[in-house]
Amino acid sequence: MSEGKGAGEMLAEAAAAALAEVPELNGCYPGPPLQAALPYATVEAGLETDWGHKSGAGREVRLTVTLRDAGQRPERLRRLAARAEAALGEVGGAIGGWRIVTFAYLRGRLLPDGNGRWASVLDYRARMLSE
Repeated sequence: MSEGKGAGEMLAEAAAAALAEVPELNGCYPGPPLQAALPYATVEAGLETDWGHKSGAGREVRLTVTLRDAGQRPERLRRLAARAEAALGEVGGAIGGWRIVTFAYLRGRLLPDGNGRWASVLDYRARMLSE
């Protein structure tokens, strides 16, 4: 594994790298930033459970990507969510000592965040094996 990083941390880094390819986003952060220009994304690896087998280690990791924007209507955020979903569809392969076996979109939701702000939340499940 890369410098002692776990499966969740490696997955979050791979997802952030994929989102960096979405030109409309002003940044991608590992958690809520203190200051950031809208629109931006945050990537957080959450629940991590055992997905190992008899002869190797494995993890199932839940990944949450939150896109934030402002405006009277969420049209731009809907477009950004579709582009982010497409970019995240490219996540896979070997990353830092882990191999992504499956990376599946679970659900998405668009929510008002108060004061004319919007949040689009995308949830994923990754199943990974240690190499």
